[in-house]
Amino acid sequence: MLPSNCQMALKEWAVTVDAMSQGVQVLLLRKGGIHEDGKDFRVIHREFLLYPTYLHQKEELLQPAYQPALKNLLDQPQDDTHITFSHFARADEVLEISEQEKVDDLEPHYIWTTAYAQSRLHWKPMMPLSLLLLRVYELENPVTVPYLPEYGGCTSWIEVLTNVQLGNMKPVLDDAEYQRRIDDIKGSLGLTVATG
Repeated sequence: MLPSNCQMALKEWAVTVDAMSQGVQVLLLRKGGIHEDGKDFRVIHREFLLYPTYLHQKEELLQPAYQPALKNLLDQPQDDTHITFSHFARADEVLEISEQEKVDDLEPHYIWTTAYAQSRLHWKPMMPLSLLLLRVYELENPVTVPYLPEYGGCTSWIEVLTNVQLGNMKPVLDDAEYQRRIDDIKGSLGLTVATG
């Protein structure tokens, strides 16, 4: 059962949110923002809005096929006074990765370069990388809220003061395609995939 409203949001590059909104990517690799509590990322919420951010994303950190998508996003006018939420995600599974080889094996499943994905792994090397497997849903109608200064900074989680109404959401991918993607990701990691 999906919720009817949500106040928690996870910040992620706008180009990554765009890829997830189109069903191109169903995973996130996270270790946390610089200003995170305890300086590490924790999946403290399993359901959240996707908050597109524009800091730090660069063409050279994306695989060539996805660089035009970033250019397209950056060419659009930006409104620094508001945030528009158009997608909601549910983390169906959270796995931990500590080996570079596994990060490299996931390369067909993300839009970033392997060098960038590896940099996420190698930052604070004693901690594993969190791999979130996300079911993404499109909100019935995009919701725009005022930007507040407390939403800024390099943190992952934001509690939105406005209670965002989700409406009748629809999944970006149908059940069969979503399961195929998850099975492919787990197969890349050498995990056993459940068969029907």
